[in-house]
Amino acid sequence: MADPMAMRRAVAGYVEGIHRAYVQQASTFPPAVRGRMPLLAAGRFTVVAAGARNLHVLATTEALGPLRGEEVELPGALDGMDWTVRFYDPVVLPALGLIDEGEAPRPAEVRGCLGISTVLYHLVTQPGSGLSPHHAGHVGSGLASGHSAAARDFDTLRSRARGREALVDEMQGAAVAGLARAQMLLARAIAPHNAAVGEAVDAALRPGADLDPDGVRRVLVGALGGTAASTVGAF
Repeated sequence: MADPMAMRRAVAGYVEGIHRAYVQQASTFPPAVRGRMPLLAAGRFTVVAAGARNLHVLATTEALGPLRGEEVELPGALDGMDWTVRFYDPVVLPALGLIDEGEAPRPAEVRGCLGISTVLYHLVTQPGSGLSPHHAGHVGSGLASGHSAAARDFDTLRSRARGREALVDEMQGAAVAGLARAQMLLARAIAPHNAAVGEAVDAALRPGADLDPDGVRRVLVGALGGTAASTVGAF
């Protein structure tokens, strides 16, 4: 039987690898862009490692309260980021064992089980083989690329949605908090009469569809005459 603490340290090392790659990728961006990237702007946050059938790794600025019962956490820090990895499995949190991931991961159900409503990122991987340093580096650089592209897109939107800057600010806040539906509804409010934006939002919110706030944001940028930022290197 695998040593539980050894597995926790492996997950904590994977998280640190993601954050190290994130910082390295962020160092290639202008200072103001770095300052708006969610993990760097947050300063201190919690990373939850929740084991259902899949391993869910999600970062949040929401407080989880003091440790209770068999809960375990490990601290981490790197170049201005300060985080704690807290671990949950069906033994610590029995409700995780009731989530059926036989056909596909259920990130929304995992977040609901944890009581977390806003995330800085939510990754899903397989325990063990999916925790390699190479994979962590790929995920971290891709995450940074996506976050920086979003920051640049919101700057473009502010310059083109005159009189609606407050809505753009709300949309960016929703993006930082990981509120997908709120982002898309705000996109519609920013461009209420644009057919392309309306169609993109309707398609993304259709029952059973994959929520794609990044795709809707890119459509919105194009609808206002801008060019969406590249996410080269994103996973």
